[in-house]
Amino acid sequence: MTKTVKIGNRIIGGGNPILIQSMTNTKTENVEATAAQINQLTAAGCDIIRCAVPTMDAAKALKEIKKQVQIPVVADIHFDYRLAIAAMENGADKIRINPGNIGSLDRIKAVVDTARERNIPIRVGVNSGSLEKELVEKYHGVTAEGIVESALDKVKIIEDLGYDNLVISIKSSDVLMCAKAHELIAPKTGHP
Repeated sequence: MTKTVKIGNRIIGGGNPILIQSMTNTKTENVEATAAQINQLTAAGCDIIRCAVPTMDAAKALKEIKKQVQIPVVADIHFDYRLAIAAMENGADKIRINPGNIGSLDRIKAVVDTARERNIPIRVGVNSGSLEKELVEKYHGVTAEGIVESALDKVKIIEDLGYDNLVISIKSSDVLMCAKAHELIAPKTGHP
């Protein structure tokens, strides 16, 4: 049992039904193509959509995309904290970051402060392909234990900044490792 988290007009965690999320493969800057794909996915049963936000134009496009779709939009951010802030300012219902690749604590804090102002959940994403070198060495390879430790370390960074409107995403292309990581992390956190 986890706490509940509100993403736009949807709620996850706490015994609520599992929601289906997909990700667009259009250039998010192309509002028409992205909105059309989101609406096709919605018709197919998608409940939440994630869009890559690699540029400031993509972040700004979210405002128009949101006007044309009915499901919550998650902004997928890599590296540039300014894109996370801009995505939230343009209507993202949730952001996906890995605090480890956002940069300094000041940059992470700027993202968290914006999320707090708008009560936007942060999805902390960690995957086996980007596991920190120290954890690979500690666990003698990429392991479920390493993935869990990495995720909990990233969550702690944000919790230490006084924010806990979080969702954890841990994944691996190794299905059994992924299942084991989920089994290991579940009793260690109340975040969905």
